Amino acid sequence: MLQRNPHVSQTHHDAVTMRELRTTLFFSVQDQVGALDECLHALKAADVSMTRIESRPSKVAERGYDFFVDIDARTKELVECVVEEIKRVKIVRDVRIVSSLGALESLGGGEGSQGLDQQVPWFPRKVSDLDTFAEKVLEMGEELSSDHPGAKDPVYRRRRMEIVQKAKEYRSGQPLPHIDYTEQEKDTWRQVYTRLRDMYPKYACREFLHVLPLLEQNCAYGPDNIPQIEDISRFLKDCTGFTLRPVMGLLTPRDFLNSLAFRVFHSTQYIRHHSDPYYTPEPDCCHELLGHVPLFADPNFAELAQEVGLASLGASDEDIEKLATIFWFTAEFGLCREDGSIRAYGAGLLSSFGELEYALTEVPTRLEFEPSKTVEQKYPITEYQPVYFVADSFRDATAKLREFNATMKRPFQVRYNPYTQSVDVLNSKDKVQHFARSISNEMQLLASALEHV
Repeated sequence: MLQRNPHVSQTHHDAVTMRELRTTLFFSVQDQVGALDECLHALKAADVSMTRIESRPSKVAERGYDFFVDIDARTKELVECVVEEIKRVKIVRDVRIVSSLGALESLGGGEGSQGLDQQVPWFPRKVSDLDTFAEKVLEMGEELSSDHPGAKDPVYRRRRMEIVQKAKEYRSGQPLPHIDYTEQEKDTWRQVYTRLRDMYPKYACREFLHVLPLLEQNCAYGPDNIPQIEDISRFLKDCTGFTLRPVMGLLTPRDFLNSLAFRVFHSTQYIRHHSDPYYTPEPDCCHELLGHVPLFADPNFAELAQEVGLASLGASDEDIEKLATIFWFTAEFGLCREDGSIRAYGAGLLSSFGELEYALTEVPTRLEFEPSKTVEQKYPITEYQPVYFVADSFRDATAKLREFNATMKRPFQVRYNPYTQSVDVLNSKDKVQHFARSISNEMQLLASALEHV
């Protein structure tokens, strides 16, 4: 799920000697004066560069903090040395390597390889690399702001923590967590589902309206049942290859968008507080399952979403900001033309009674979806959007997005391999030739099929 921060970082790779390792370390420290300075001194002693640091209240050290630190190291041995240096700091608890990647080796290689900028950000190369996003979230699902309807409800907070823990423990290949929703949670869902279901025929796009009954038939969507993401994920995979994955809370825009490249959507499983079923300050399962999920079963929308994801792999921070804005004005708050009228396809609209109706009035400004102009548009996150962008169709939006992506500064191209659920980096002559041969084979198949039509 992507919010504006926006409602938007690796499994451990085989041990190999590399020219450079980009590694994320996790450690917890007790809260005392100079605690972080001691840890940073350990990094300095190992002669490594720190490229990013994130922190949050610790789940390990009492009255302490958890840190995620990205470092650039030259060898695997140097990474191990850094870990040992940090372990020597007495106030540190639970030091471990969250992720590591040989950025240069994994991106390069092969005849005719073009050298890449060493500052290319790390990105996942196979679907199991998404496991490392499990603990790297901007906000935890059980951490509620003071104005959250459930902030002062200890029962609700404990329930959220229970659900979030299942997302934290999930790893690729495992069955998706099953949540036994309570009657109170089902009642909240019922109120949301019933009201939105009545509005959809008037406001939702035809693709959404086509898929929703299929979800009701195949995934137990309905007013009296909160569907399980395992059932939904199986259905989506059969339709477009998209799958769902549980998430603890808000991911960074980069991590969220990277996942879309693999046709993976991170979905929360907790639900909004029962005291106010028609309001939530964050994405919950109502937003994910009613707003987002249906269109991931549509081939043309799935292609649009994956195109955003593929463009995000190894993109600069500036380009990630642009892509997150495009996602905001398409998958979250997008409008489209349909038979002379305007319809909604964005999840932020399709899961919000008030804004769904508001967006199709004459009050907000509606502009043509043009990525180069869309990325310049600023937007609020706590109120209705003053501006919406209208696409002629998902195919047209995808075509425009591809043209825009070609202007980005990334020094290589990527393609998704659905057979291995991995990303191929097309940065060498032999890789491009192999890709060309696969296209040639597909063209021969196409020509043969046309002869029989």
